Amino acid sequence: MPDSVAPGTGPDATGIRLVAGLGNPGREYEGTRHNIGFAVLDRMAAQLGITFAKEPKWDARVARVAGSDLTLIKPSTFMNLSGEAVGEYARFHRIPAASVLVVVDDVALPLGVLRMRRDGGSGGQKGLASVLIHFVTELVPRLRVGVGGAEGGMDLSSHVLSRFRPEEQSDVDDTLSRAAEAALSAVRNGVEHAMNLYNATPSSVKPDDNNANQP
Repeated sequence: MPDSVAPGTGPDATGIRLVAGLGNPGREYEGTRHNIGFAVLDRMAAQLGITFAKEPKWDARVARVAGSDLTLIKPSTFMNLSGEAVGEYARFHRIPAASVLVVVDDVALPLGVLRMRRDGGSGGQKGLASVLIHFVTELVPRLRVGVGGAEGGMDLSSHVLSRFRPEEQSDVDDTLSRAAEAALSAVRNGVEHAMNLYNATPSSVKPDDNNANQP
């Protein structure tokens, strides 16, 4: 078993058994802001030494950690239908909503800012809204990953489907690393512990109050 999910401190100890990264399928969406949930899970899988495989039964790509209850899932549906795959997988494996960590993009947060919460509404994020609908509860932990707000009059839909600018790439790489670490911290030590460690705003990031909701 990889060192980052150690026996005795893994999902059995903290309750997180399923981490779901949300995004849109297809090459045309790779590297877009809306797909940062997928990118975070790819970073987690690389750190854990596991790979994703397509599982048509769930309409998703799934990666499991050997010797652990931890599973990573990336729905193959479009963002606003994410709850179908996540909900079905969780129900079949009897994983309660509180044991599912959802990783999503957030345009209300500057690039580099992370916000982990135990529960709450969707904040306008349609993928998260779909998950909450399928679990019929807002008691679903989530990690919001800031991707920055729209600039220059660009509408939100175009913004979240755009790719990061070249000058943002260094910050994107750092964000993916910290988001993967935050998710794994929640698995190892619990959501509250991860919140305390990763919800602080990096000193290089300036608050952005624009774009409170997103598609």
